[in-house]
Amino acid sequence: MIGGSKSPGDLASEAEPIIFVIDDDVAVRTTLSSLFRSVGLRVELFGSARDFAQITMPDVASCLVLDIRLPGVSGLDFQAELAEADIRIPIIFMTGHGDIPMSVKAMKAGAIDFLTKPFRDQDILDAVIKAIERDQKRRDSEKGVSELRMRFDSLTSREREVMTQVAAGLMSKQIAAKLGITEITVKVHRGHMMRKMKARSLIDFIGMAELLGIHRPKR
Repeated sequence: MIGGSKSPGDLASEAEPIIFVIDDDVAVRTTLSSLFRSVGLRVELFGSARDFAQITMPDVASCLVLDIRLPGVSGLDFQAELAEADIRIPIIFMTGHGDIPMSVKAMKAGAIDFLTKPFRDQDILDAVIKAIERDQKRRDSEKGVSELRMRFDSLTSREREVMTQVAAGLMSKQIAAKLGITEITVKVHRGHMMRKMKARSLIDFIGMAELLGIHRPKR
């Protein structure tokens, strides 16, 4: 099971990004910890995938630096488990073997990078910064969509109907004919809908509808 109730230290209490390192080699973990901390990055270390699977994932931007060959569950298998559990943490793989087919499989499955040991400090730093930035963008996007969904849920059923038709490009007169109501009523619903959705313009509103996946209903 991924994401248990155990939380090491204060993982969930601080807002700064976290780099998780999973490697069964103590020396590698220590070296990476020193490197990341030297440039002000927060890091948490684990000796196996199972150890990491026991934590409660903090709600902050993060990335996973993962050894491809681990005792028990391999790095590739753990990548698949995370995907199945819908845990979309960016992954940077490490290997001491330079296995090309393995790296191709990892990248196709969504890995950010695949570094062969020994790698340059700058290479791993560049990779984790890229991964954290990507995770932050994903989180910002998901937060925005979640807020839009809450606004949409505040609409009445009629306002949602009108919103769907407006998103499909219909004018108020057309919407009135389609829904069997007056054009003035449509305009009233549009006004309420725009206010509740906090849309500053029609273009802004159309963008919101697209983010919510609202399309013209099939006939």
